Amino acid sequence: MADSAPPGERSYGAPVGGAASATMHYLCAECGVKVGINKGEPIRCKECGHRILYKQRTRRMVQFEAR
Repeated sequence: MADSAPPGERSYGAPVGGAASATMHYLCAECGVKVGINKGEPIRCKECGHRILYKQRTRRMVQFEAR
């Protein structure tokens, strides 16, 4: 496996450079503001305090083979 993460620990969403403080961006379900969350931070909107956040869709093209 070509992962740089230790076994049992995945680095989903981490940038290619492998920075430890990778900020993931989410959209708040209540107020719609873009929220940046680092690893270990509570899952909560910084504007309204709502706890439902949606992960943004990737800009990378994803293609599946249909049979």
